[in-house]
Amino acid sequence: MMAAQPQSGVVPEFELASPPADGVSSVTFGPGRSSFLLVTSWDKTARLYDASTNALRETFAQHKAPVLDGCFPDPTHGCTGGVDGDLLLFDFNTSAHTTLGSHSAAVRCVKHDTATDLVLSGSWDKSIKLWDFRQRACVGTYEQPDKVYAVSCANGKAVVGTAGRHVTIWDLRNMGFPMQKRESSLKFQTRSVACTPNGQGYVMGSVEGRVAVEYFDTTAEVQKKKYAFKCHRQTVDGQATIFPVNAIAFHPVHGTFATGGGDGTVNVWDGHNKKRLCQLRQYPSSIASLAFSGDGRLLAIAASYTYEQGEKEHPADAIFVRGLADVECTPK
Repeated sequence: MMAAQPQSGVVPEFELASPPADGVSSVTFGPGRSSFLLVTSWDKTARLYDASTNALRETFAQHKAPVLDGCFPDPTHGCTGGVDGDLLLFDFNTSAHTTLGSHSAAVRCVKHDTATDLVLSGSWDKSIKLWDFRQRACVGTYEQPDKVYAVSCANGKAVVGTAGRHVTIWDLRNMGFPMQKRESSLKFQTRSVACTPNGQGYVMGSVEGRVAVEYFDTTAEVQKKKYAFKCHRQTVDGQATIFPVNAIAFHPVHGTFATGGGDGTVNVWDGHNKKRLCQLRQYPSSIASLAFSGDGRLLAIAASYTYEQGEKEHPADAIFVRGLADVECTPK
């Protein structure tokens, strides 16, 4: 395994100024080469940062409860959902906001699929909804097997992980019925999921320090490629401690992926060759969320305690941004 080494031209790590006042729930970069970073928080706000200047551009405080996730449906808008059940759309140019609609329970996930230009919201009300944000309209509501815990969209497909270890795969262009219904190959609760950039599958993380690499193609030949591995585990004084895999993010260029755990570490993996490429430094708290910029130059890391060890004193919530050297994220 390579230790993380600085490289000429790579953005050195820095901490974002003016972080949220409570736990960070998600970090998401704008599309393309955008350096804008949308951050949602338990302090009931969504914040827009410019990572290129380390500046807080705007704070949106229209939610009535903690905000759990957000996305960029286009470069000038942000869409967020939270515990109040509302889905809000923000215009970054005018600072105006619109209520797109709502769920009957907390909105846990808010994602944008570029291929269909739809926003998908996943809720603890056991449903997902699709939204045409340009028309400010819900275009469909689809029941799920249980509370939605994790969602990822890419190339017109959505993977939805719920309570009870259910996994539902949807074709966003044909929502009459799910493409596939699966049971997670991981034995414990789903915590995170990310679709592969090549559209062939997804990677899923659980609360029990394991990651599964899965494929959409159900033929026996392809299914033989799937596998799972242990990560984000520590042994202290002979005692093994297992941490949840809170975050998974794919590098948009190289197809490698990063995982962030409750142990405060970030690992970068070459899933195709089944190798860990590097482990970044130890962060002061749990890794709550990860996001690569659209061009792969930057990685945003939310170090924010996620209460896997219950109530305890913990470091202040922080967001770090850094570049990755080629050796840290290029397949071997």
